[in-house]
Amino acid sequence: MYTQGLDQQGDSLKSVDEATRLAAFQKRIDAEDKIEPRDWMPEAYRKTLIRQISQHAHSEIVGMLPEGNWITRAPSLRRKAILLAKVQDEAGHGLYLYSACETLGISRDELIDQLLTGKAKYSSIFNYPTLTWADIGAIGWLVDGAAIMNQIPLCRCSYGPYARAMVRVCKEESFHQRQGFEIMLALSRGNDEQKRMAQDALNRWWWPSLMMFGPSDKDSKHSAQSMAWKIKRFTNDELRQKFVDVTVPQAHFLGLEIPDADCQWNDDTGHWDFGEIDWTEFKEVLAGNGPCNRERLQARQDAHDNGAWVREAARAYAEKQARRNAA
Repeated sequence: MYTQGLDQQGDSLKSVDEATRLAAFQKRIDAEDKIEPRDWMPEAYRKTLIRQISQHAHSEIVGMLPEGNWITRAPSLRRKAILLAKVQDEAGHGLYLYSACETLGISRDELIDQLLTGKAKYSSIFNYPTLTWADIGAIGWLVDGAAIMNQIPLCRCSYGPYARAMVRVCKEESFHQRQGFEIMLALSRGNDEQKRMAQDALNRWWWPSLMMFGPSDKDSKHSAQSMAWKIKRFTNDELRQKFVDVTVPQAHFLGLEIPDADCQWNDDTGHWDFGEIDWTEFKEVLAGNGPCNRERLQARQDAHDNGAWVREAARAYAEKQARRNAA
């Protein structure tokens, strides 16, 4: 009886202590302090960051695949060199983000395993095929443009390592977006076939690009808490509208038509209206039923398997150095 009473008292004190810590943590967030790896944080905050940063890292790595497919088929040596540099940048972004995620107490091996087993997601946009060279332009212009819209606010994320990693990522992504727009500009100023390629690429990538911002706010499970913790600064729908407002005039400059009959300027709201997204398609792709889901994951699995000897060699070298140091 007395033991039970002591246990209950201990639980009560623990609950009070936890509430005090949570209040102090939120106060730091509200004051725009950066949370660092050794600082106390709620377990839910840590898990939210692991989910978001790992998904971001996986997206950078998987995102190399649809573009890497065109390195050997780029139409000129200049285009090849630029695309090689871009794909290399994406690999670097993945490494920055995996490193930031590891500061939260999860290993790189765990992160990779979650990707390969399907437990962790990556951006749905990378499950679509790149059919023509114009797709490389559309990816740079639309996909990287959407990424920038989403990632610039992350430079002010409340978690320090993530915010600092995003500064360099956003600078490099801005070049990627310009590269894509420049390809689309060249095609739209070219012959009739090139113009058709540009329009076809826009037709196929427009809606998946809008899906990149995630589900609508009414269906988003994590947005409210992420914004309270200042991991995110804008809702999915706010970012989507910003992207549409910026991109539609760019399409008009290129002489291309947005593939949406409902896309028109609204004087009352001061924004571009756009039609309803096919959320069924979005959910199907997320569930693993997109055009290239299996191909993308198989490519990552093959790369992981083929790189096993490198990891084994690195591990053996580290063990050898440790023995020498110990001696």
